[in-house]
Amino acid sequence: MTMPCRSVERGASAVEYGLLVSGIAAVIAVAVYAFGGVAGEVSLDSCKHITSATGTTISTSCE
Repeated sequence: MTMPCRSVERGASAVEYGLLVSGIAAVIAVAVYAFGGVAGEVSLDSCKHITSATGTTISTSCE
């Protein structure tokens, strides 16, 4: 008896979705690696601007 075609297609679909999710995860990892330093600098600059504009000291340091 041969295997129904539907179960084979279901397995192929699962593999395709797995590859798709892996590809998206790789793109996200590369983007975080590439832009991670820039994002850190932006948040540090924002913290310094807020501290200097308000003239208050924050209990945690900006760095």
